[in-house]
Formats: sequence, structure tokens, C-alpha cells
Amino acid sequence: MTDSPVSNPKSPFRVGVVGAGSMGKNHARIFSGLEDAQLSAILDERPEVAQEIAAKYQAKAVANLDEFTAAVDAATIATPTVTHFAIARYLLEHGKHVLVEKPFVETPSQARELCDLAQKHGVVLQVGHIERFNPVLPALEARLTRPRFIEATRLSPYPGRSLDVGVVLDVMIHDLEIILHLVRSPWVQVDAVGVAILSKREDIANVRIRFQNGCVANITASRISQDKLRKIRVFQQDAYLSLDYQNQSGYLLRLARDEEKESSLLGKLLGVAADATIVTEFAGKRIVREPVEVEKIEPLKRELADFVACARAGSQPKVSGREATAALELALEITRQIEQTPTPAPP
Repeated sequence: MTDSPVSNPKSPFRVGVVGAGSMGKNHARIFSGLEDAQLSAILDERPEVAQEIAAKYQAKAVANLDEFTAAVDAATIATPTVTHFAIARYLLEHGKHVLVEKPFVETPSQARELCDLAQKHGVVLQVGHIERFNPVLPALEARLTRPRFIEATRLSPYPGRSLDVGVVLDVMIHDLEIILHLVRSPWVQVDAVGVAILSKREDIANVRIRFQNGCVANITASRISQDKLRKIRVFQQDAYLSLDYQNQSGYLLRLARDEEKESSLLGKLLGVAADATIVTEFAGKRIVREPVEVEKIEPLKRELADFVACARAGSQPKVSGREATAALELALEITRQIEQTPTPAPP
């Protein structure tokens, strides 16, 4: 973003939050603690909620979008998806840097219009795909060569929020964006299934995606599970990586080098218990299981700090509007297939 306006590093960089629901409250909390930003404004359709959050973090509760726009240099939008486009368009047209929570917008045409507006006005447009800021992802990227098969699973209890969209746009889209980023090849085939259980839209879904370079991804998402689980497994020619987004941990399985000898039985037992490197025989091969070192940190804090840094410097964010548009297009193809699948008749 070479034409982006660069802010004066000595002046306070004013940020604000539109939408003071569960996610917006977290945005306000983190912005209030960032050294390079000053939380200046909170806007919500419930004035009493805006007042409460603003008072807690020494910001100002504003009454409308005009007042909000005048009070900020950058903003995050954490409102229902149907409102994202209009709010983001207004802010971008007024030269404000914008982070939109996912799902980005309702349609790819809306997404492309916002991307074009950001480019026209030389401002940052970022989308809140928070898992790109999970510290397990750099650990995966550092060991990635050419993924051949990817399996992602994301399970959570019924949320009671974000029910304006199904589980694909609410939950699975995190994995879709990450996998598009990792594979870096166009998708050529999508086979999706999904079922609505507790809401009007799909609550559980599975999709198999084939990419032009031969990689295949299998993704499962559910928001009606009793357990929470967020994992990704990547198989490539020389290794298998298993990473846990939730616990920010993981391990790598790879072929042993010549000097790496099989661990003793005691070494294997102690190694598994201590999450240390062990070498074992399997199918005539020596296999090394080694932990993946991850520096644990709150992903949302990394995401918002990166947004502020990009906005101040006029640099490209990790998840720009363009990357988010590609994920949205894939997610909408998956939901289209699910909606067109006939519901099985009762026995």
C-alpha cells in the first residue's frame, strides 16, 4: 500500500469500535491496552452499553456514525454481518482504516467494492480472520513444504450468537481462509454437506476441496458439539504436522536422519509424558516425533496490534480484503451446495 497516508508517530492514533457486543467488548479491552493506539470512541445501537464500555476504558460513547467518524483514525466493525458493508463503506469513503470482523460482508460484489474503496483512498482494509494470528500458524508455515492433504476440525457448543449465518460462514470460514493461504492454488472441486439442527441454517458441515495443484482438504465444522476443538493436520511428502489452535501446541512426525537412533522404551515413555522428541520404528522406518515450539499469546491482541501497525505505516495487513474475499467466495459455494441438497424425508 504505497499510497497509504502514514500517520505521525508522535501523535495519538485514535481507534474506535462499532458494535459493543461480545466481540466488540474484547476489541475495546485490547485497544485500551495498546501502546500505539488510543481508544477514543464506542458506537452501539444500545446507548447504555456504549456508555458502559466507554466508561470502563476511558473512551467516549458517541451517538451516530458521523460523530464516530470524526473521532477516529481507524475502526473495527463488530456488528451483525448484514450491517458490515454500509458501515465499512462509509468509513472508507471518509479515509478511515477499517478492520471488519468476519464474515466480511454478505456478497463477493460488496467485498470487491470495499477493496476498491480502500485502494482508492489509500487506507488499510483488514478482515478479522483471527486464526491467522494464532502463534501455531507461523510454526506450521516454518515447516511447510508442499501440502498434499489437509484435515481441519473445528467444534464448539451452540453459541447463541452469530445465528444470522450458518456454521460455514460463522466458524468454518477460519479454516477456509487459512487453507487457501497455505495451499496457494485455485480450488477446482467442492463437495459439501450440512445439516440444520438447532437453527434455520446449517449447524454442522463437512466439505472436501480439491485444488489445482493436487492438494485435497477435508474440513469439518460444528457449533452443536459438547466439546471445543480446533485442530489442523497437514500431510506432506516428508512429514505430518498436527497443530492445536485452542491449546497453542503441536507436534511433527518426520523420517529420521541417519544419526537419529530409536529411543529406548523408557525414553519413549518419558518423551511422550514430557512432550519431548522421540524416535520409534514404524513399518520398517525410523520416525521422529518432535514437539512444535509455540510462543503462546492471545491471537486477538496480535491481530489488533498488527492492524494498528499496518494502519500507522500504511502497509499491507496479513488478511486484507482481497484474501477475505477469496475465502468468502469459497464459503458461499459451500453454503450454496448445502442449501441445494434435499433434506432427507423422515422414515
